[in-house]
Amino acid sequence: MRTYRLAVVKGDGIGPEVTEAALRGMHAAARRCGFSLDTADVDLGAERYLRTGEVLDEGTVSALRTHDAVLLGAVGDPRVPPGILERGLIVALRVAFAQSVNIRPVRLYPGVQSPIRGVTAQNCDLVVIRENTEGLYTGGGTLAHAGTPHAVAVQNSLTTVAATTDTVEFAFRLAQERRRRVTLCHKTNILMHAGQLWQEVVDQVALRYPEVEHDYVHADAMCQHLPLDPGRFDVVVTDNLFGDIISDLGATVQGGLGLAASANYNVAGSAPSMYEPVHGSAPDIAGKGWANPAAAALSAALCLAGLGEREAALCLEAATASVLAELPSLAGPGMGSDTAALGERIAARVMDVDPAQHAGGGGSLMSALSRLAREGATAVI
Repeated sequence: MRTYRLAVVKGDGIGPEVTEAALRGMHAAARRCGFSLDTADVDLGAERYLRTGEVLDEGTVSALRTHDAVLLGAVGDPRVPPGILERGLIVALRVAFAQSVNIRPVRLYPGVQSPIRGVTAQNCDLVVIRENTEGLYTGGGTLAHAGTPHAVAVQNSLTTVAATTDTVEFAFRLAQERRRRVTLCHKTNILMHAGQLWQEVVDQVALRYPEVEHDYVHADAMCQHLPLDPGRFDVVVTDNLFGDIISDLGATVQGGLGLAASANYNVAGSAPSMYEPVHGSAPDIAGKGWANPAAAALSAALCLAGLGEREAALCLEAATASVLAELPSLAGPGMGSDTAALGERIAARVMDVDPAQHAGGGGSLMSALSRLAREGATAVI
C-alpha cells in the first residue's frame, strides 16, 4: 500500500479545529482510493513562539523536509506582533522549501451564493498563480530615523528571471490542462522594470506553448474585471504582492475566505509543498465551532492532487462541495452544524460521492495538478 508522510502544523486559533476536520476527509479519501497517510504533528505557531521565543529552527526545517507534504492550519495570535509569524514561519518555509508557486483556486461551487450579482458556478472557475518567494515580500529594506518626523522607509522589491520563469512555466502547463488561456497581471505602465521582465518571460515561455493563448491586464483593471466577469479568466499569473491581493478578491467572489484554499508548491518536487486555508486563525471564534472547515478540506484536496492522487483529490473536493451546497449559511452558528460535525459529514460523503457530478466544465484543477505532479515525479526519478 502506498503511504505518504504528512507533516501537520495545526497552528493557532481555529487552525486545530479546521485541520482536524480536513484530516478526517483526507483519511477517508485515502481509504477509498487504497493508500494511507502517516501524519506527524509539528509544534509551530504562536504558542511555541510565546513559550520559547523561537519561531522556526533548522532542526524543525530538516524534520519537515523528510515529509511528502505539509498541511498548515493557520497561524496568528494577537499576543504576537504582526509579521513575526508571517515572515518568520510562512515566508521562511516557502523560501526554505523552494515553494516558488502559490496556487489559489477561485471557483464558485454549485449551490453556493456569490455576493456578486451575475456570478454563477458556470462562469467562475479560474486559478491565480502567484510567484511566492520574491517581490516586495523578500526584497528587504530599511527604516531610518524611526519614530521621528524625519522617518524614511525604503522597501525593496526583488524579481529574478529564474523564479519568474518557474512561475510562468507552471501557469502555462496548468492552462494547457485546462482552458488554454494565460493572463499576465501586473503594472507594466508604472513598474516598468519588473513589468518588462515579467512580460518578456511570458512572451518567451509562450513560444513553447503555441496552443495556449495569452494576454495581459493591469492589476487595477483586474480588480474590476474579476468580480464583473470571472469567466474571462482561466489561469492568471502574477507577482507576489498583486497575487496576494487579487486572490483575496477572488475569494470574495467565490463566496468568502472560508472557502479559499491554497498551495505553496515546489514545482520540482525537491522539497515538500505546503497546503493551507487562507482565512487566518480567527482567534475571536476559536473553540466555538463556528469555523467553516471547507477551505481546509479543499486545501487538503489540493494536497492529495499535489501528491498525484487524482481520484482521492476529486472525491474530497466533491464531498466538500456537496456539503457546502447544503449549508444555510457559510459561517458561524447559522451553518447549522459545528466545525467537527461538518468535518464528519465531509468524511462520510467522501466514501460514496460521485466526483463527476461536481467536476465543473473548465478542466479540473485537481486533475490538472495531479497530472503535473506525476509528470514532475517522473522527471525527478
